[in-house]
Amino acid sequence: MKNYFKFNLTGKKLLPLWLLFMFLFLVPYVSVQFKLQSFQHNPTPEVGQMFQRISSMFMLYGVMLILVIIEYIFFFYLIKMAINNTEFKGKVLEFKGQIGEFISVFLFGLLLTIITFGIYSPWFITDVYKFFTKNTHYNENAFEFKGKAGNLFLIITLTLILPMVVFMIIMITMMFKQIAQSQTPNMTDTTMSIIMMGVIFVMMIPYMYFVYKWMVNLVYKNYQIQWETSFWPSVGVITGQILLTVITAGIYLPLASLKLYQYFAEKTFAKSELSTKTFGYEIEPLNDFLFIWGQSLLSIITLGIYYPWAFCKITDRITAKTFMIEIN
Repeated sequence: MKNYFKFNLTGKKLLPLWLLFMFLFLVPYVSVQFKLQSFQHNPTPEVGQMFQRISSMFMLYGVMLILVIIEYIFFFYLIKMAINNTEFKGKVLEFKGQIGEFISVFLFGLLLTIITFGIYSPWFITDVYKFFTKNTHYNENAFEFKGKAGNLFLIITLTLILPMVVFMIIMITMMFKQIAQSQTPNMTDTTMSIIMMGVIFVMMIPYMYFVYKWMVNLVYKNYQIQWETSFWPSVGVITGQILLTVITAGIYLPLASLKLYQYFAEKTFAKSELSTKTFGYEIEPLNDFLFIWGQSLLSIITLGIYYPWAFCKITDRITAKTFMIEIN
């Protein structure tokens, strides 16, 4: 028998938090971006104005850092509200994490990430993920994340950083070779951008596979929850959906996301010595696609005011058609 999830959060409950986020983050963020853009387009200042410009730049980047902290505090409360309003088999999940503990985890990880020029980021991501999983309870039992930060570091290094480094070395070598042969480099900015987008597209496919496999590694009571699939079939599915999204200039994105969600869910198993359960999603391609785009357009038309209702309605629709079933 299929057991479905339920999402109880409403746009009315989320609206106050969203309005605070718009006032404290979105408006200042847009203002800072405009100011930074004006610095880039203005001519180089005179020597007497240089110190003033540098001081203003440091102040703006300081404001950006404060805005990042505000953004993650918002995410904390959004995730907390979402978890506390998710129901399964008549029982609601409970999030027991405190904002003070989260801020300490976040600031410590952010500081080390900045100091190490991003090297610490896999450990930062892992600590934040562990914080949310260990504080999520169902039926008085907590979840536990078993993934290792070192594995995430290898995934990022091998699927993103090294390929990008190799690509840049090849491109720079080609340009220097043309210059040495007294030729004008034939790579225009547009061509370079297209090639770069293609490289990123190729890199993101194995990255998505390995990161998702790393993320779905949880323990709940005596159940081990993992994603069980092989590399090439998954890469084929991911590639197909991304290609359709690119070909349609992003219009297909909602349906691509749902089809990947359905695929990932069906390959996710919760196993114990006594039983095996799997997940699933009952997709309605056309109706789901139109519904998500309709809610998204309402958010755009209302300049974001409608977003709490769009978020809750889309999440409720997806959650209500997500199920768990015992397969043996």
